[in-house]
Amino acid sequence: MYIWLKVIHIIFMVSWMAVLFYLPRLFVYHAENKDNKGFVQVVKVMEKKLFYFIGIPAFVLTVVSGLGMIALNLSLLTSGGWLHAKIVLVILLTAFFFHNEYVRRKFLKDQCSKSGKFFRMYNEIPTIILILIVILVIVKPF
Repeated sequence: MYIWLKVIHIIFMVSWMAVLFYLPRLFVYHAENKDNKGFVQVVKVMEKKLFYFIGIPAFVLTVVSGLGMIALNLSLLTSGGWLHAKIVLVILLTAFFFHNEYVRRKFLKDQCSKSGKFFRMYNEIPTIILILIVILVIVKPF
C-alpha cells in the first residue's frame, strides 16, 4: 500500500507543480496584455480552469497521499529533520498556491496592478521551493 501511495504522491505532486509553474506564467501574460480584452478573457478562463480543474484535485491528492504515507510509516517522523523541513516547505507552497487564487480573483475583477516583471519573479518561488524539497527528500541532509 505504501509504495502505491508514493506513486500517487509523485504523480499528483508533478501535476500540482505544473499548475504552480504555469498559473503565474499566465499572470505574466495577463498583466502584460491588459488592454487586449479578447486575449484577457481567454486567459481568465484558462486561469480558472487550471486552478480548479487541475490545481485543486492535484493539491488534495498530493497532500492526502503524503499524509497517508506518514500514517503508514510513522517512523518517518523520527527519521531526521528533513521531513519536518519538507513539511514546512509544503506549507509555504500551499500558501503560494492559494495566493495564486487570490491574485486570479483580483485579475478577474480587473483589480490587479502588479506588472509582468513582478509575476516573472513571482513565478520563481515554486521552482526554488521544489529544488529545496527534492534535495531534502533525496539527500536527507539532517
